[in-house]
Amino acid sequence: MFFGITNIWAYVVGAFLIVLLPGPNSLYVLSTGAQRGVRTGYRAATGVFAGDTVLMVLSAAGVASLLRSTPLLFNVVKYAGAGYLAWLGIGMIRSARRSWRAGQGEKQAEKQAEAVADLSDPFRKALTISLLNPKAILFFISFFVQFVDPHYGAPAVSFLILGAICQLFSVIYLSTLIFGGVYLASQFRRRRKLSAGLTSGVGALFLAFGAKLATTSLG
Repeated sequence: MFFGITNIWAYVVGAFLIVLLPGPNSLYVLSTGAQRGVRTGYRAATGVFAGDTVLMVLSAAGVASLLRSTPLLFNVVKYAGAGYLAWLGIGMIRSARRSWRAGQGEKQAEKQAEAVADLSDPFRKALTISLLNPKAILFFISFFVQFVDPHYGAPAVSFLILGAICQLFSVIYLSTLIFGGVYLASQFRRRRKLSAGLTSGVGALFLAFGAKLATTSLG
């Protein structure tokens, strides 16, 4: 046993596979890196790290149990998260439509649209996406507790180590997505319609994530 962790290698494998699962967080970081570059992509990734850290702390503090025992609170957070994801998805689709319709002689308008887009804060958006997901809180606590010895005298240390491992995998994965997104963007930059189609696809996925979250239950 390692600092109250009953099976650390099983956790390492499980956490690695879980981080690789596609979700709104990773998709948002990928699209931000592709559209706005490496630095802005990492601002979005930092929002994800911060959001996941908050969820881990809340889970360890017992907030997951509160959500599970209070269906009304769970539903409020759930529908707020679903609505936010849908709003992001619709915004991406509308942006893609504008790009699709833009002519070659409208570069000035395109630059103005990009300047407006740059005003949005990717850190805040990514943080909001992370926090407005009650299923994530329930998942963190249900996954973590499987590897923490209830008789260990300092369970906070166990949770800290488990969280650090998960965040390490997240850093590696999101960094790969950021640089991959930047590379793909450079390949498609001159293909306006293809780029607009990909943006529309990402927006549609956000709508799907929102619909999935809205239909989830405590069970």
